Amino acid sequence: MVAFFSNTSSIHYLGALLSLLLLLRHANAAAAAASKLPFREAPAFRNGKTCFSSSENTTIHIAMTLDANYLRGTMAAVLSILQHSTCPENVVFHFLWARQEPEVFSSIRSTFPYLNFKVYHFEITRVRGLISKSIRQALDQPLNYARIYLADILPQEVRRLIYLDSDLVMVDDVAKLWEVDLKEKVLAAPEYCHANLTNYFTDAFWSDPELSRTFEGRKPCYFNTGVMLMDVEKWRKGGYSQKVEDWMVVQKQKRIYHLGSLPPFLLVLAGNIKPVDHRWNQHGLGGDNIEGKCRGLHPGPISLLHWSGKGKPWLRLDSRRPCNVDHLWAPYDLYRSSKHSFEE
Repeated sequence: MVAFFSNTSSIHYLGALLSLLLLLRHANAAAAAASKLPFREAPAFRNGKTCFSSSENTTIHIAMTLDANYLRGTMAAVLSILQHSTCPENVVFHFLWARQEPEVFSSIRSTFPYLNFKVYHFEITRVRGLISKSIRQALDQPLNYARIYLADILPQEVRRLIYLDSDLVMVDDVAKLWEVDLKEKVLAAPEYCHANLTNYFTDAFWSDPELSRTFEGRKPCYFNTGVMLMDVEKWRKGGYSQKVEDWMVVQKQKRIYHLGSLPPFLLVLAGNIKPVDHRWNQHGLGGDNIEGKCRGLHPGPISLLHWSGKGKPWLRLDSRRPCNVDHLWAPYDLYRSSKHSFEE
């Protein structure tokens, strides 16, 4: 009887030991696999006590593009939005992609396992024959034009959204931008009326008697399309995708501008949008579109930092030649090999 009890105990002990060894093996394998992922997992951000449960009335819709070349920027942007949001669980991301890149989708899922997001395929054939060569190759990528067709791609229940570029970080609660009153306008964005709009169009545009009257009856101001609050329903009903596209057709026939997808937006909407406080787009931190030289911050409060222009903070940090403003982006960098990044 004693011998039988001893054997049984030994078997149970060996079984428990084997289970423990298998558990450790799986844990080590999981850790090894995780270490091979290019991005660290972000913490789970939860709603504050003042948040209502997510519904269509409380959901904040954010649209961004998804591309391997800008994935590091997208990760930092998403992290910054969630980190500064009072109600992060009420934020839904809508990612548009043009190329099938499974590693991009898997990186989003592994880095943000709690993220509420959807993905949509942008058919590049829609703009392939409409894109004109600009002063910077990155501006000629088809996905750069996806913002024109957001109202056509996203589901009908999305009636309002924020579009954001991937080269930015938010340092304020996105709900404050979401709650801006559009005042019956289709679009809201910071306006920069001191900028010389003449420089965004060619002599061929201004010398044409008909084209040069485009802005008559408006007080057009420059705005950056990397940060926009959009009434999607009004955009659909007003046929704004077609209006922007029509100017792209004119551009193919007669070169009237130099800069990618921005000028047709200006031609359709400049002088007819809801102005937003400049704090929501501290743009131009990437320098100009040719050299990307360092620039400082504009005076005034800041809610969003935007590295529009040629210089991107992750590239300048990796090259060990960062600009001062790039260190403001670094804390949100989830890239594993980065020494400047956010830590839990």
